[in-house]
Amino acid sequence: MIVTKNLSFKRLISLTGRHFLWLFPAMTVVAALYYFEIISIKIPWLAVSVIGAAVAFYVGFKNNQAYDRLWEARKIWGGIVNESRSWGMMVDGFVSDQFNQTISKEELHKIKRRLIYRHIAWLYAHRAQLLVPTSWEHITQGGHYGKLADKYQRNFGVGLIDDDDERSSLDHFLGPNEAEKVKNAVNTATQLINEQSRDLRALRKQELIDDFRHMRMVDVLRSFYTLQGKNERIKKFPFPRQYANMSRYFIGIFIILLPFSAIPEMLSLGTLGLFLSILITVLISWVDIVMELIGDYSENPFSSMINDIPMLSLCRTIEIDLREILGEKDLPPAIKANRGVLM
Repeated sequence: MIVTKNLSFKRLISLTGRHFLWLFPAMTVVAALYYFEIISIKIPWLAVSVIGAAVAFYVGFKNNQAYDRLWEARKIWGGIVNESRSWGMMVDGFVSDQFNQTISKEELHKIKRRLIYRHIAWLYAHRAQLLVPTSWEHITQGGHYGKLADKYQRNFGVGLIDDDDERSSLDHFLGPNEAEKVKNAVNTATQLINEQSRDLRALRKQELIDDFRHMRMVDVLRSFYTLQGKNERIKKFPFPRQYANMSRYFIGIFIILLPFSAIPEMLSLGTLGLFLSILITVLISWVDIVMELIGDYSENPFSSMINDIPMLSLCRTIEIDLREILGEKDLPPAIKANRGVLM
């Protein structure tokens, strides 16, 4: 997620400037063909402008839907933050020796620590599962697209994170037996929540929580399943490809037709018109391409790139809050933005 007020021109060029490398030569060749009267075909500007307007409406629709996916993912993670704090509050307040005074304070603290640390493990496991690439994401594509996505991840995405992976490892929050058990599960995050439910059932038998508190805490666990499922829906159901891909073809058609309409119109200005026609057609084409790229790189909010939901930062914020509830002082540092990007 970009956290600077403005997107710098340097970053904009680094992300989209490569398109100038082919737009300028292409438009220059067409302009030269007209200037030296090698070709004389002229497409009416009205026809091209109608196509341009239709393309703009279509790309605008696509970008709206891509933004909706991105914003929905952020709202879901906002729910995870809120429910996680509620979980920490309930663990701290509900699990007590009120009904079973035979348990020691040290043992009670260990139980609370186990419940909270298992939840932190769930956060990092859920994040890790959301970052597993799908077949439609850029990084899994072959050739130029895959290499470009890899570059973007390294320079504008997860590659910016200077954080110890050990800090978010399941082994750091779970006992060795439990960590090995859930690591081998098909869906680690799902099994961690189920382990929480089993633990609550055991605590109810030990009378460390009563029926009402047990039900309330299970309701919070159920909300975690709901939020996890919503994130998995966004991750595993792609933005419909008929909308995602057709805009690229429409923009390509518009860019191909554009110089055969705009350039002959502007050549009436002479040599000045020649240079202006090249510049203007390049800029119009570049604007359309950038609009397409904005939607293309926003439709997948869990793809380890610059437009991602800052899941690591949110997980670390929750971890700090929950460990403070336990009374711990040796807390991990908050995740900070690097080069204006927060992951």
